[in-house]
Amino acid sequence: MADIWTSIRGKAILAPLAGITNLPFRLIVRELGCALAFTEMVSASGLTRESVRTIEYLATTPDDRPLGVQIFGADPEIMAKAAATVSELSPDVIDINMGCPVRKVVKSGSGAALMKTPALAGRIIASVVKASAAPVTVKIRAGWTASSMNAPEIARIAESEGAQAVIVHGRTANQGFSGHADWRIIADVRQSVGIPVIGNGDIRRSADAARMIAQTGCHAVMVGRGALGNPWIFQGMTNLSEDVWTDVHPSLPDRECLMLRHWELEESFYGDRIAERRFRKHLLWYTKGLPGSGRFRERVGRMKNREDMQAELKRYFASLQALPAEIMT
Repeated sequence: MADIWTSIRGKAILAPLAGITNLPFRLIVRELGCALAFTEMVSASGLTRESVRTIEYLATTPDDRPLGVQIFGADPEIMAKAAATVSELSPDVIDINMGCPVRKVVKSGSGAALMKTPALAGRIIASVVKASAAPVTVKIRAGWTASSMNAPEIARIAESEGAQAVIVHGRTANQGFSGHADWRIIADVRQSVGIPVIGNGDIRRSADAARMIAQTGCHAVMVGRGALGNPWIFQGMTNLSEDVWTDVHPSLPDRECLMLRHWELEESFYGDRIAERRFRKHLLWYTKGLPGSGRFRERVGRMKNREDMQAELKRYFASLQALPAEIMT
């Protein structure tokens, strides 16, 4: 992991999130202190077929660094070819997904299904390490089920085959994203390998990140769904290396300003029509929990164009500014 850390400052990492961690979102979280950001999960098969949609996931800019690219697949040869293709972009990290529990992924033998086949997992890791010009990491789950918690075993295989770090999500595959992450398995993996371990699961606040590091001894923390509508979580985690953290609560003007800047980035890279469609979910996340947000989301959901949506956004934030301070706290 030493080679990876030369380009990384901090312990707060953005997880690969399907449909979320595109280039605009990565640029936003970087502004707020994210140390390393990952692309959306990329199909190795799609890369080898030169699928236009798959290749779009790799869009980047010089400001989008340090960058991790996560690939998934179940064939060692195809995964190696994908790693070689990704290496041409000179990413800082190539990660192998062995933790995705989504049905269409595990049905192909990829993602978390590889937790059930340690020998195949080892061959995939070895092939990717050999083909990759970048350091290789592996993202795993606690296990396939509660009765087969084999994360330490898979982590040892990853280390033996040349991976430079392992990322551990504390849920089993059959949990999906329900229930609670068991951080004890992260601590078990930490004790089982000599390479760095990155903890993942149930990081909703900066305090959670500090607590995970204290409880598990993990070297860094990966944030997934906790960053949705709250990229400021990275701002609060900026000084985790010095064991200093704080939960950041942006002011209403700062929240509105960042939302609009994020929207502008989406438009800049993808055009108005695509951005309008994609950004709706971010509007919901950014306003979740604010007074009257349900009515705002209902109104925006019926709107058909950017101008109306942004006008409604500005009206909504103006109405929030007029509320008594005690309602906003």
